[in-house]
Amino acid sequence: MTPPLQGQELGARGPFRALANRGYLRLWIANFLSYTPRWMQMTLLAWLILELSDSPWLVALVGFFSSVPMLFLGLFGGVLADRLNRQRLLIVLQAANTAASLFLTITLMTDTVQIWHAYLVITVAGSSWALGTPSRRALIIDLLGTSGITNAVALDSVGMNGSRMLGPALGGALIAWIGVAGGVAITTVSYALGLVLLMTLRVHQVARLARQPQSVLRNLAEGLRYAGRNRIIKADIYITVIMNFLLFPYMQMVPVLARDVLHVGPSLMGLLQSAEGVGALVGSIGIASFTSISYHGRYFVIGSILALLGLVGFSMSEWYIVSFPILLLVGMGTACFGTMQSTLVMLAASDEMRGRALGVISLAIGAGPLGSLVLGAVADAVSPIFAIRAHALMGVILLSLTVLGIPAIMDRTELAWRAPSGSAT
Repeated sequence: MTPPLQGQELGARGPFRALANRGYLRLWIANFLSYTPRWMQMTLLAWLILELSDSPWLVALVGFFSSVPMLFLGLFGGVLADRLNRQRLLIVLQAANTAASLFLTITLMTDTVQIWHAYLVITVAGSSWALGTPSRRALIIDLLGTSGITNAVALDSVGMNGSRMLGPALGGALIAWIGVAGGVAITTVSYALGLVLLMTLRVHQVARLARQPQSVLRNLAEGLRYAGRNRIIKADIYITVIMNFLLFPYMQMVPVLARDVLHVGPSLMGLLQSAEGVGALVGSIGIASFTSISYHGRYFVIGSILALLGLVGFSMSEWYIVSFPILLLVGMGTACFGTMQSTLVMLAASDEMRGRALGVISLAIGAGPLGSLVLGAVADAVSPIFAIRAHALMGVILLSLTVLGIPAIMDRTELAWRAPSGSAT
């Protein structure tokens, strides 16, 4: 057995120390310019479809089409991260996002947009997310090596959560100021800027162990078997499924609750959607400030429970002034969940299996679209409030059972690998 993890980030100090690496800084900005328009699209298209259809079910499908690619492509994205040049893969995916967003901009400005256009574009964005997420995270090792992993992943979560704060708020404001068409045009520009940065990124890839060529299906099977044998990764997968099925789909109901329960317009609706991102941003910065974390799993579990309990409180609120701070607490919980979700896998997986292990996590994230369908159906049949509350309470129960079944997730983190240090300019 390898010795327990000691503090990996004992060199440079401060919550933003990983940004001192110029390559990582450039990747961080490129990622932020990809994350932000994705969240803007979710808000813009949810409002567009609500106005066109007045149907909670069709609004919930925005979340479904955004997340369903994870179910089918997430594990495959992990295989690509191990087999292909990660930077080139991200460039291709970013170019696809830019083209799809430009297409939607044209249809909106020519007044030829149809509901299926919105679903098509959000599916392209979701496919890019599914195929690219393992490579985005694995590139951190290529850029920084073994040191500073927790800090670098936490900072990436800062960017992701900052985009969750900025994207919905900006999307809601743009609807009020320049309409959905203008908002989508701005997402296109953001995607294009991120593409330029990815093309200028210089990465010295970490050497991978030489292996005989294998089929993609065999690689997929290897990743599943490897994850199933590792208790930490297995618990990570279970909790990821629970959170994506039962917690995160609530975002698609926020426009409905904002309009019909809290009685606010698109600007305040956008701010409400951004509240979770604000809380997550604060939580991520707090995690990045730690010089050493030895019990990653505890943060992972406690953050998940906090988010689920906060969602129960959100479902009970009928006042905007109460709902907003509750979603701040939900965001703080999701910050712990999101940061530790990838960090646990990156620490527990061997170097040659890391991409596939991250791909299995992406596959687990694919539970999100199924959760969106169930939430939308229950919201239509009963009410959005009941649907959100039932999901959150079930999440608390299942997460507790997971921790009882795999208590190793609460133990001190142990390194399962010793990779060579990478560098970048």
